[in-house]
Amino acid sequence: MSARRRRIASAAVAAVAALTLAACSGGSSQQQSQAPQTIVPPAASEFWVDPASEAAKQVEQWRKDGRIADAAQLEKIARQPVARWIGSEGNTTNEVKGVVGEAKQAGRTPVLVAYNIPNRDCGQYSSGGAENDDAYRDFVQQMADGLGGTKAVVVLEPDALAQTLTKCEGQGEQGDREGLLADAVKTLKGAGGEVYIDAGNPGFVTDTGQLADGLRKSGVDDAAGFALNVSNFQTNDAVEAYGKKVSDQLGGKKFVIDTSRNGNGSYNGPEQPTWCNPPGRALGTPPTRNTGDSRVAAYLWVKEPGDSDGNCRGAPDAGDFMPDYALGLAKATKSS
Repeated sequence: MSARRRRIASAAVAAVAALTLAACSGGSSQQQSQAPQTIVPPAASEFWVDPASEAAKQVEQWRKDGRIADAAQLEKIARQPVARWIGSEGNTTNEVKGVVGEAKQAGRTPVLVAYNIPNRDCGQYSSGGAENDDAYRDFVQQMADGLGGTKAVVVLEPDALAQTLTKCEGQGEQGDREGLLADAVKTLKGAGGEVYIDAGNPGFVTDTGQLADGLRKSGVDDAAGFALNVSNFQTNDAVEAYGKKVSDQLGGKKFVIDTSRNGNGSYNGPEQPTWCNPPGRALGTPPTRNTGDSRVAAYLWVKEPGDSDGNCRGAPDAGDFMPDYALGLAKATKSS
């Protein structure tokens, strides 16, 4: 039940507050006469919208190509705040510094994902990560240096704990991972991070007591809470019920939910794996702090809708953006 992964960004984007989209350069005179359009982030959201996201670039390209209706659909993704995933490529400090700088200029809070744990994804679709524990600690410190005391939401290491309790079990690394995560929580929190330790999803670790114990060992007491459903599709109701069972064992600890692609819930068709680029899915609740539940700290789009989960169903590598899949998510969405 591994959740698969999105692209690891390797360089900071240019510092701009909004993305101006060029009008279509070909086709009918009506298309040619359209004024440049700007993707405007939702006024109610506190979170930063990347003006150079893959979805935003695709909107611009489709407008140039005359695919105006499709571009309008894809704006449902492009205008929403999506997390920036930080791996080991490039200069980590400069990348984080660039993101938080843009967010600060826009008056928004960035959402970051630390994704570089050793033996990442248990060697599956999103394998990689830091070479060893010391390299990982250096990576975390570089992230902290990039934050520099600036507020940011940080989702810490998707799948790392849940896989350790399941798929990576027996590889002799659970204690190391828990210790690394606990150290990372303290380091990132001290640099301004509102840190949520990833805890999988309801179908990953079914023993909530085991998961709660793992979260304690991973430093959840020092963290803002834990994160659920990252890159998965389970409904808000299912995730909230599961999250509260875990929270009950952690003194009421808060949690965030990735709602990026859970609008139609999980895929129940015959093809496996069910979590990897399943058909017929839809966008979920837009990112917000207004969840209606005091223990649900936020709904976030941690996964960029349209990013591949891996080489399944004819899809490209994990993290590569799939415009047509993203368009399908947008079209299937009941509201934007």
